[in-house]
Amino acid sequence: MLTFIGLGLYDERSITVEGQEALRASDRAFAEFYTSKLVGTTIESLESHHDVSIEVRDRAGVEQHPEEILEAAEAEDVAFLTAGDTMISTTHVDLRLRAHERGIETRVIHGVTAQTATSALTGLQNYRFGTATTLPFPYAHGADGLPSSVTNTIDDNREEGSHTVVYLDIKVDNEAAIERVDTDEAVEEYMTADVGAELLAEEYPDLVGVVVARAGSPDPLVEAGTMTDLASREFGDPLHLLVVPGDCHLLEADALVELAGANREELDIV
Repeated sequence: MLTFIGLGLYDERSITVEGQEALRASDRAFAEFYTSKLVGTTIESLESHHDVSIEVRDRAGVEQHPEEILEAAEAEDVAFLTAGDTMISTTHVDLRLRAHERGIETRVIHGVTAQTATSALTGLQNYRFGTATTLPFPYAHGADGLPSSVTNTIDDNREEGSHTVVYLDIKVDNEAAIERVDTDEAVEEYMTADVGAELLAEEYPDLVGVVVARAGSPDPLVEAGTMTDLASREFGDPLHLLVVPGDCHLLEADALVELAGANREELDIV
C-alpha cells in the first residue's frame, strides 16, 4: 500500500486527523520538500510529533529513481508526504501511476492547499479563479523580462475576468542556485512577495495585486496594492504568493478592502 498524505500548510499540526492516523500506522514514511515546505517546523519536529522516522527524498529520488519507494510499498504500508495537498500543485500522479503498474494499492489523504487558503483569506470566490502560474527567479529561466507563461496566464485570465494565483519560486538544492551563490552547502531560496511584485511591475506597474503570506500559520498576512507599491513593502517570513484579482463582485471587493486594505477605486468591480 502506498498512501499519499498532504501535510497541510504550516507545521506538524497542520495535517488532518485521518492523515496523522495513517502516517503513524505506516511501516515506512518518505517525504519530499523540494516543491514546497512546512516553514513552521522541521523534519525532526515532524518525526517527534508523529513518532515516526521520515526519509526525505530529493527530486531525482522521487521523479527519476522512485524504485526504493515502490519496492517498499510492495511489501509494507508506506506513507509518502508532501506539504499542502499531495495531488494539488505539488503533484505526484506519475508516482501513483507507477505504483499501479506494479499492482500496488494506493490512496490519497488530502491536506489544506495554498489555493483554498488563499480564497478563504482574501475573500475572493474560489470558482472565479482561472489558471494559476508560477513566477520563477530570473536566473532560473534565463529570458529577458517576464516569461510568457506568466504574462499569457495573467492576460488570459484578466480577459475572462478571472483571478490569478501567482505562485512564487522555491529553489531547494537546485544546481543553478548552488552555482550562483558558489557553495557546496544545501541552498534554499524562497521568492518573497516584494521581489515577485517588483518583477511583475516591469510589465504591470499599476495592476492590483494581493499578497498572501504564511497561510495556515497563526499570523497570516493579506495586503493589497499596486505591483509598484507592493514592491516597496516587506511581508515577513515565507511562504508568500501573489493574487491578481480579475473582475470582482461587490462582496469580493468589500472583502479586499476590509481584509487586505485594497483601494476600492483601483479594483475592477462588476
